[in-house]
Amino acid sequence: MSILGAVLAGGQSSRFGSNKAVAMLGDRTLVAHARATIAPYCARVVQVGGAEGVPDLPAPGLGPLGGIAGALDYAASHGFRCVLTIGCDMPRLPDGLIESILRREPSYCRDAPVLGLWPAALGAHLMAHLSLGQDRSVRGWVRAIGAIPVISPEPLANVNTPADLAAL
Repeated sequence: MSILGAVLAGGQSSRFGSNKAVAMLGDRTLVAHARATIAPYCARVVQVGGAEGVPDLPAPGLGPLGGIAGALDYAASHGFRCVLTIGCDMPRLPDGLIESILRREPSYCRDAPVLGLWPAALGAHLMAHLSLGQDRSVRGWVRAIGAIPVISPEPLANVNTPADLAAL
């Protein structure tokens, strides 16, 4: 298995009001839930962003694409073929969604494009895309690379506010 798992945790959490990566859901942080969700599919899982994580590239503050770029760079320099990314604010996923994403690459969840499978070889392409300074959304990049959208069988739980977390 040459898949690196990457939990994107470098966001500003502005709608949440505090660092949602360390917010608790039950007895674990949101980062720990996301890590546990993807760990069975990965040889290693890292956190991207935040004080203790793999750094965003080319610099912090570029949103999820900076985190994906950091993960792709880490994967390429550590011998991983591809990266499975997930946001730290996605503590629960419908059964079968990750398996569907893993069937093709590059692919991503249409409803939450930070959940995706990216060949490590796309790192240079993403860095070039970011350097152009145009569309820095994940959706813009997936269109540029022709990634395959995967439809979630159920609505996704995404934690953007304390009320979202309380509803889980």
